[in-house]
Amino acid sequence: MKIKNVMELKVLSLSENESFARSVVGAFATQLDPTLEEVADIKTAVSEAVTNCIVHAYPDCVGDIRITAEISEGRITVRIQDYGVGIADVAQARQPFYSTSKDESRSGMGFTVMETFMDELNVESEPGRGTTVTMTKTFKKQG
Repeated sequence: MKIKNVMELKVLSLSENESFARSVVGAFATQLDPTLEEVADIKTAVSEAVTNCIVHAYPDCVGDIRITAEISEGRITVRIQDYGVGIADVAQARQPFYSTSKDESRSGMGFTVMETFMDELNVESEPGRGTTVTMTKTFKKQG
């Protein structure tokens, strides 16, 4: 697979950086000539992944969130990585409505939303070392 372009961004796990991260990745994806709906899908998935880092990876502190995106052969692969608390049971965390947050406003739908808006989702995590979410979306040729 020949990589056409790559970007990398590192932000702190502050809520104000969620919209920035989603905008940067959305803008990066535009070189694939996506529809507005496809850009919105990517931005929504990135928003969910970054919010998970802010809320779950660093519940009592501020830490780094590393975002990389690669464009290759009509597809974008986005990786969102934190170095926080990690996930003890990834399969359980991916279940709809499951949340470790005690905040009742959290729906536990983050991974489900990511899966819905992207074509592929992979979650790797190690307790105490962090989590990496890798999401891919393939674009159909326009016209």
